[in-house]
Amino acid sequence: MAKIEDYYQILNIKRGASQDDIKKAYRKLARKHHPDVNPGDKQSEERFKRISQAYDVLSDPKKREIYDNYGAYSDNFQAGPGAPGGGFDFSGFDFSNLGQSNFSDIFSQIFSGTQARTAQPQKGEDLEYQISIGFNDALKGLQTRISYARKDVCSVCSGRGQVSGGKARTCPTCRGTGKIGQMGGGLRFSSTCPECGGSGEVGRKCPQCGGEGRVQVTDSLEIKIPPGVQTGSRIRFAGKGSAGTHGAPPGDLYIVTTVAAHPFFERVGDNLYTKVPVTVTEAALGAKIEVPTVEGRAVVKIPPGTQSGQKFRLRGKGAPSLRASTRGDQFVEVRIILPRVADERSKELLREFARLNPEDPRKDLFT
Repeated sequence: MAKIEDYYQILNIKRGASQDDIKKAYRKLARKHHPDVNPGDKQSEERFKRISQAYDVLSDPKKREIYDNYGAYSDNFQAGPGAPGGGFDFSGFDFSNLGQSNFSDIFSQIFSGTQARTAQPQKGEDLEYQISIGFNDALKGLQTRISYARKDVCSVCSGRGQVSGGKARTCPTCRGTGKIGQMGGGLRFSSTCPECGGSGEVGRKCPQCGGEGRVQVTDSLEIKIPPGVQTGSRIRFAGKGSAGTHGAPPGDLYIVTTVAAHPFFERVGDNLYTKVPVTVTEAALGAKIEVPTVEGRAVVKIPPGTQSGQKFRLRGKGAPSLRASTRGDQFVEVRIILPRVADERSKELLREFARLNPEDPRKDLFT
């Protein structure tokens, strides 16, 4: 059977949301899950497709009206029995197990309205936790414990939303009939009420959770952040989000990292960049200098005649990659520092150097 999506839940908005609210919700989620922001992340790509599909329907008043009335939308759907095509196009729905189900079960899934869906099991919400870590922790990895709020199964009613005892009341969903009626393609179909199971009565609401079956709790979790994360990296912890309703599986927890800046390292992708001062003598005559790396010190050979701004590569001295067992490189940029001339003897030596090595660095500006 083709899966019917709850577009309002996908966009995290209420059913009565305005067009402005729908547009704002879509833009926020699209920026977060766009494939360009999460390269290679198949889950983000799939979420982006579902977000776009939900926005396509809810942003169009006519499509939204059909979706709100029937709980599903198809481009082949026609509003009434007299319209071209005779109503709903059933392509995409699998009726191969018709012998195991009755028509009311099948059509209740196709034409399920708002009330029928609210009592159905719903996967728990995914959660995000923002964490700030140091530059070195991002490169080496980090294990820490966090506390976060989520919804858990109510311990009083075990997630049912109702407790035994007290007088039973008429089911508010079916008004005591035990059936849910819906219109589709000009015909009326009925199915068993999902809230009362067809009995027409429900028990007393759980005083702990108010009938939701879930309560807000503060949970503690030991998390491991892998080496190589950057600002905006998302680490998924499956099943650690909010509990689902009516026995549905829980959502996931996503740890989103913010990495502090470093005083002299700059990270671009998996490569690191740093600027190192050298003297005029070292640049002119060549030298071996020590430079900092994330793993300690390394020696870089500066050839004679090195110019300010010239870069040297240290292979494998960059950040570890999250997607492969490799490391980036480190690039060392040379900055020549002029000496302070404090006495006449030094000035004379510089004048003598200029006489012995005549050069006009601006000659090409006037050719």
